[in-house]
Amino acid sequence: MMRIDLAGWTREATQGDPRAFFALFDEADRLGFDGVWFSEFRLPTADWPYPSPLLLAAALLARTERLRVGTSVLVLPLHQPLLLADEVAQLAFQSGGRIDIGVGRGTEPATLAALNIDAAETRARFERHCIVLQAQAAHVPLYVAGSTPETLGFAIERDLPLLLSLEPPETTQLGHVADILQGRPSTLLRRSSLARYVCIGADAASVQSQLDGLWAQLQARRAFFAAKRGVPPEQVPRIEPERMLHEQFIHGDPAQCHAQILALRARSGIDALRCVFNANGLLDNTQALAGMTLFANEVLPALREPA
Repeated sequence: MMRIDLAGWTREATQGDPRAFFALFDEADRLGFDGVWFSEFRLPTADWPYPSPLLLAAALLARTERLRVGTSVLVLPLHQPLLLADEVAQLAFQSGGRIDIGVGRGTEPATLAALNIDAAETRARFERHCIVLQAQAAHVPLYVAGSTPETLGFAIERDLPLLLSLEPPETTQLGHVADILQGRPSTLLRRSSLARYVCIGADAASVQSQLDGLWAQLQARRAFFAAKRGVPPEQVPRIEPERMLHEQFIHGDPAQCHAQILALRARSGIDALRCVFNANGLLDNTQALAGMTLFANEVLPALREPA
């Protein structure tokens, strides 16, 4: 049975009335999704209202019955690991064990500078803090997000499942994992989690209409983040819709979405999927909830059947 979670509520997608925001996940709980994941953006320069995913998790866990809440990710170099382990253990206890902790190294220069953290030290701090967290909160599911052979090798050495990325797609990461494992048997990928944009509709026309409205917005977002790295607009690669649909999307009517998820599972060996129904904030919550509802009614029941 596959685990089907939600993701995509990050940065500007978290803005708005908190009551309406929380109600969205009350409905996700009712619809039968397994969990939802939130990111950590400390000392944000924009109006992003939830810099602490643990505080957000505490609020949601207190009002839902079965939905798990995960962090994707806690930026470990920013934290004192023993205190963080205390907070994680408390959340696990008061929620009946419904917390998942994804961790990463983080490289946001402004945050590191504000906290007087040397960027050259973040890898060592990440690994040291992760070892402490794994030991002190051993009963809490712990995941590692990373794209480099060093981070992936560390996760494999510690037998920690992975949170594989949506952008860029996970192909390179899986290649690194294969190189590191060199054919050795491992359950790590089966316990890991993939992410995909999900664009679902009752028929082909409604799906195509949704997709047609996304490409320009996704290109603009790609250019925005490239500019933050100093890349001029003319050097930003253009989106290739067919390739992106293959590598980053689940799309189509319910039957097509179900078939694509099963194929992805067979191809990757991964049993957990983080579904992004809001295109990481490019679609509003009303549109996202419509997709979530159709998916929950028509696709989730089939995915709950034993493999």
